[in-house]
Amino acid sequence: MKARKDPVPQRPFGVRFDWGAEAASRIAEPPGALVVVDVLFFGTTVSVAVEAGSAVVPSPADDDVARRLAAGLGGIVAARHVEASARHPWTVFPASLRATAPPARLVLPSRNGSAIVAAASASPAGPVAVACLRNARAVGEWACRRHGTPDRPVAVVAAGERWPDGSLRPALEDLVCAGAVIDAVARCGRGPLSPEAEAARAVFAATGSIDETVRACTSGVEVAAAGLGADLDIALEVGASRVVPVLRDGALRAAGRQVAPSEARDRHRPGGGDHAP
Repeated sequence: MKARKDPVPQRPFGVRFDWGAEAASRIAEPPGALVVVDVLFFGTTVSVAVEAGSAVVPSPADDDVARRLAAGLGGIVAARHVEASARHPWTVFPASLRATAPPARLVLPSRNGSAIVAAASASPAGPVAVACLRNARAVGEWACRRHGTPDRPVAVVAAGERWPDGSLRPALEDLVCAGAVIDAVARCGRGPLSPEAEAARAVFAATGSIDETVRACTSGVEVAAAGLGADLDIALEVGASRVVPVLRDGALRAAGRQVAPSEARDRHRPGGGDHAP
């Protein structure tokens, strides 16, 4: 008996949505634009760092891998919150990058969004961007310039969070943000939307106040209880940024920014509302 060829999920659709690293390797075929959503906090930290002119190198949550990347690129590894110091103030959380300007190259490890982008960097098939609530609309409008049809799809992948056993926990804040990106792409006339993408867009449209919703959801309560209220405030600067972090030469940089030769070598609700990114 012949093994059946594994079909590409959501293949007939120009705008797609799913969860986690496995989806990122599957739903962007044929090669299209991949948008990775991770609101708390990888995507938000990337947004703040790239706005400040830093190149962010994605890394899985492995200290040895992160240190090797930093050594090879002349970058600095973002510390865990408890490891920050006066000499090394930059952490994986966005408020630290507001307090002290980030380095030119920041290696940013995480087991969710950063790990997904790092995997995409290892075998790039099309452009890769990172979205959060600060820049969701800008990312969607960037993606629809050249993508959003079945032969050049926009694949939006929500990173989600993790349960204690390491399994994926779908996160409401990422679902709402993914819906905002998809809404922006759809407003450009791209599509058709897969049922999964339609559902994410509907969640976004039905969310009356993103700020209140995210603060009250599981992830928002967790980060507030962990003393990360300032970081949560930054993550909820809905629509504050027009900067689109795009993966180029192994690092996330603002779309349109030219890479110097030395760097290259180094390797919503429809209609508006208070939550429209």
